[in-house]
Amino acid sequence: MLSPDKVVLPREGDEFARLSRTRSRIAVALSLMMIAMYFGFMAMFAFAKPTMGTILVPGLSLCILLGAGVIVGSFLLCLVYVVWANRFYDPAVRRIMS
Repeated sequence: MLSPDKVVLPREGDEFARLSRTRSRIAVALSLMMIAMYFGFMAMFAFAKPTMGTILVPGLSLCILLGAGVIVGSFLLCLVYVVWANRFYDPAVRRIMS
């Protein structure tokens, strides 16, 4: 049940819908980047085994380095979303709800 102070007026509804579309675009873009990183790594692992087996220094192959890069990349994408949400999304939601 909605309380009277949480009812969204039409003008605010448009602003919230616009904000929601922006958030969705950001989420989809970051998700596609993560999918590209992961499946790119998996495709190289499956189809470019000699390249992935290249020893860069003793005990470190390209595969291990790129695998760690996928993990670090996922954390960086998460960080990008958190920074964006803290700087833009959360203040906009607070402004709309107030």
